[in-house]
Amino acid sequence: MRFHQNLQRTVLIGAGIFTLAAISGRASTAVRLHLGAGIHPQMDSANIYSDTANAREDIRQAILKAASEHKHVLLVFGGNWCEDCHLLELYFHDPGNASLLAANYVLVNVSVGEYDRNLDLARMYGIHLNKGVPALVVLNGAGHVLYAQRNGEFENMRVLNSAAVTTFLLKWKPRGRAHRRK
Repeated sequence: MRFHQNLQRTVLIGAGIFTLAAISGRASTAVRLHLGAGIHPQMDSANIYSDTANAREDIRQAILKAASEHKHVLLVFGGNWCEDCHLLELYFHDPGNASLLAANYVLVNVSVGEYDRNLDLARMYGIHLNKGVPALVVLNGAGHVLYAQRNGEFENMRVLNSAAVTTFLLKWKPRGRAHRRK
């Protein structure tokens, strides 16, 4: 019930953002897709963040895959109850972002539950969950932290747009071989 109420609120907020963006002539692709074609398939899922997953093992496997594919690992700490987490997921699946994400990152969604799961992992990667979720971490193929969100940059996705996600993905994507070996 709570998820559906939050989802309805997200749709209403999205409608407001779309209206304002349309008036200003800058409606983002994600908002148009979200409102124009119904709820995005990822938004329908209440389980973007699995409460039964072994996050440590998922991260370990992602690091191995990233190393072999010369990619970075993108950890997204969040919860299924989190409207902003669902909006970030929506923006990840915008056409431009989806290809950028697939080409450069291995994505791992890490559930924080109701702020009672994987808190040790958040601390280990330097995430301050008191700033909110979603919270992002970028690791290289060796598992070293390249970026850890400390100032709550993405916890209020409602005021960001798909272009902010594009900028982030471009900034932290792997560069040349010398960068990959670090």
